[in-house]
Amino acid sequence: MALDATVHVFTIRLADTDRGVFETLELRVARHPSESAEYLLARVLAYCLEFTEGIAFSKGLSSPDEPAITVRDLTGALRAWIEIGTPDAARLHKASKTTRRVAVYAHKDVSALLTQLGSERIHRAADLEIYALDRTLLNALVPLLGRRMDFDLAVTERNLYLSLGDTTLTGVITQHQLA
Repeated sequence: MALDATVHVFTIRLADTDRGVFETLELRVARHPSESAEYLLARVLAYCLEFTEGIAFSKGLSSPDEPAITVRDLTGALRAWIEIGTPDAARLHKASKTTRRVAVYAHKDVSALLTQLGSERIHRAADLEIYALDRTLLNALVPLLGRRMDFDLAVTERNLYLSLGDTTLTGVITQHQLA
């Protein structure tokens, strides 16, 4: 018997001074049974860091050819392909041919991803945006994960300040380039 996805509801007051984005986000995010808590939280943080008009989560495992997050314009044309984790070179090659902007948010060891991708053929590899999410912040956030979460997220100079109740977590987003 197949297990059902767990729906998490996030209320996030986002203050991204780097991009001038100040919004309250109400997100319903389905977590597949095979999805780790780190991956779920990385998806939510990436969504916040990329928040703009036309952003959406994919349908998940039921749509394996889609990125984790997309940004589309009003006509439905794809403006950004956003991956979470460690996508392979073939997937990023396809993404780079599909749209101008491709971003990856790594929630594990980014050096392994960079090594893996560095020797592969990827269309417009120099244009890939690869970000490492702060693993200490994610590890501290995982035990606080609940079905309903309400928190403040401030972003300043790629530093994250997450306030959840009496707890404040900090971390940094580091950008990397393929050699």
